[in-house]
Amino acid sequence: MEELNAQEFEQVDISSFFDSEAEVSQEDSKVVIFTKKQNDLVNEIIPIVQKNNKTTAESFINRIVDLEALASAINRFPSLLERHSIIGDVRTPTSLIDSLIDHMNNGDSTLQLPSKANLGKGLLIAKMHTLSRLGREAKFLGEEKLAKELETETISSMFSLLVEDVYLNLINDTSQPLEFRREWAMSLLLLWEHWSDQNIEDVAPVLQAVWTARRRLAPAFGTMMGTSELMMISMQMDDQWIHFIKEKMGDPGVTQAMEEFLFGISYEQIKTLKNTLKTQGISAIGRDEVSKFLGEHVKADAGLDYRDFYSLYTVRRDNARSRARFKVEGPYKTLEDYYIQFVTEQNKEKQKNDTFAK
Repeated sequence: MEELNAQEFEQVDISSFFDSEAEVSQEDSKVVIFTKKQNDLVNEIIPIVQKNNKTTAESFINRIVDLEALASAINRFPSLLERHSIIGDVRTPTSLIDSLIDHMNNGDSTLQLPSKANLGKGLLIAKMHTLSRLGREAKFLGEEKLAKELETETISSMFSLLVEDVYLNLINDTSQPLEFRREWAMSLLLLWEHWSDQNIEDVAPVLQAVWTARRRLAPAFGTMMGTSELMMISMQMDDQWIHFIKEKMGDPGVTQAMEEFLFGISYEQIKTLKNTLKTQGISAIGRDEVSKFLGEHVKADAGLDYRDFYSLYTVRRDNARSRARFKVEGPYKTLEDYYIQFVTEQNKEKQKNDTFAK
């Protein structure tokens, strides 16, 4: 890597920080480290950091070089989208899809997944932390617009991690049509190969907007999910979200999953809270009172940090899996599962209509 000079630094493409071998590797890379938008943001913020603190800028550049080295190592693993002979066996995309459908279970699937998938996840997490640190540095330097854009890209990357979970959940759902499960499995292979996904671009902005709105609206605990709160959220969304609300809110599982998402506590805690407030003759309480009435500490008011979003998602995911395993009352899927399933159904319906129209 070129030696940095605080006085001579000019805005250049991020590839100039790598030696020629790394540049070739990045060009041929199948794993996307930074999207074009993210690359532009990195190129914009690093010169600003460089002017303020050469040492800090150099640490960021070194981290980016490390990400490139990790990506280069991952790209040496066999592609998941090609045919390979591995230790006397033949692996194809079709055989991987069959394996995902036939051998998933309720336990941890880490050891059942391809090495490239697990390594790519580590790269994605390192990338998220890097973008987040750059965003915090931009905010510290008073670059509010840049900070906000870097935060958005960090959250967008987090959704790649989240959608992997969702695909695995949906693939494991034997009540779904095999055609859908195979399509989700193929989407998962594409995600693992590139760590980018078309569905994320469609779904992430909607779920992020709902997440942001839920904090601002602060729905009243102890009542059924308020129609006014839901309508206020829906008015800020796109047509697909409104269609989802109209089509699916009559499904008890979707309604319960929505309540968990909005209130930030489990279905069981919501049910207990409603019964307690009804017994005591209290119509509604604020988020800051939830722990007191439940008799246990709960984090009902999570911030906008990408780690909060993912952490609370995993709690809802694990709770849903447990209910499905033990066949007890409550939602068996998360709101994210239901929404991505709905998007898939809509896309399939559109494809059929387009075919008939020809």
